Amino acid sequence: MKTFHQVVFHNSNWMRNIPSNSVALMVTSPPYPMIQMWDELFIEQNPAIGDALETEQGLVAFELMHQLLDTVWGEVYRVLKKGGIACINVGDATRTIKGHFSLYQNHTRIMSYLLQLGLNALPCILWRKQTNAPNKFMGSGMLPPTAYVTLEHEYILIVRKGGKREFKTLKDKKQRQQSAFFWEERNAWYSDIWEDLKGTSQRLFDATVRNRSAAFPFEIPYRLINMFSVKGDTVLDPFLGIGTTMYAAIASARSSVGFEIHKQLRDLICSRMGTIVDYANDRIDNRLRNHLKFVKASHNSKGKFEHFNKYYEFPVMTKQETRLLINPLMAVKQVKEDAFEVTYSDEPQRAFRGNCRDLE
Repeated sequence: MKTFHQVVFHNSNWMRNIPSNSVALMVTSPPYPMIQMWDELFIEQNPAIGDALETEQGLVAFELMHQLLDTVWGEVYRVLKKGGIACINVGDATRTIKGHFSLYQNHTRIMSYLLQLGLNALPCILWRKQTNAPNKFMGSGMLPPTAYVTLEHEYILIVRKGGKREFKTLKDKKQRQQSAFFWEERNAWYSDIWEDLKGTSQRLFDATVRNRSAAFPFEIPYRLINMFSVKGDTVLDPFLGIGTTMYAAIASARSSVGFEIHKQLRDLICSRMGTIVDYANDRIDNRLRNHLKFVKASHNSKGKFEHFNKYYEFPVMTKQETRLLINPLMAVKQVKEDAFEVTYSDEPQRAFRGNCRDLE
């Protein structure tokens, strides 16, 4: 199988070429209003934001920033197909204006607008960011009442356009079955609090690049893409940044289109195409190895398995996992300046075939 990936560097009217009702999933992390590192980006789009900040009108600046994001969410609603899902990773902001320390609730403002558009809210996820900071407070330290709770989590807002997506043809049903995830992955991924991302491999981009760009970890879009889409679907990221969502889509055998306003990121995004095959296959192998560890541990505590995967011939917990197939990557080819074609094998990884067969 093959997937296709495109980066669009834009200035205006940037999503107009995406057909309406064509995208299965949107995954993004936008610039967060009222976080100082993104002030200039917002001011470039609307100078009135700079005036509001200079005159210390915090709520005015906050609303103007969100009105810029609203135009994007409106386009996202248009391009999502019926049953399509949008996932938005966003954090709230704290800022002192006119001597007053305040919380600016980005997640509430965004969700409110998504609901106005007609999208349906699904349960959200709290991503609890791991921190080694020794100071767990802001404000006056140990003296009440002016110490403040620290923000150690971000929100992953999840909304859907219309009702449940339908899979009617035999081809669509097969694609969905092969896109299944393991039972133990489902238990971790579909929790409403994610606290287990600290040990995730981030070799795709080094820490200095991620910190400078404020990109979310690869594991976040990778999970969301596997949770809310099937192989061959198109995944959209309207704030592509350094390309994390696109690489997660590549690793998941989905196609993608990403939009980015900063053309200077082109070299960084494209340079990682040379490493994505090995990186993605390592992540896939880790999924399979982790499943085999789970199988052995479960067998020791619970006994025999009733179900076996058709392709890998190893035990699985449920019937829905019996046709799961995680396609290994074979090659990436650049087909245009900012467009790439990825080829996958339809054969299961030999190293994992037949493992734990003796546990039936």
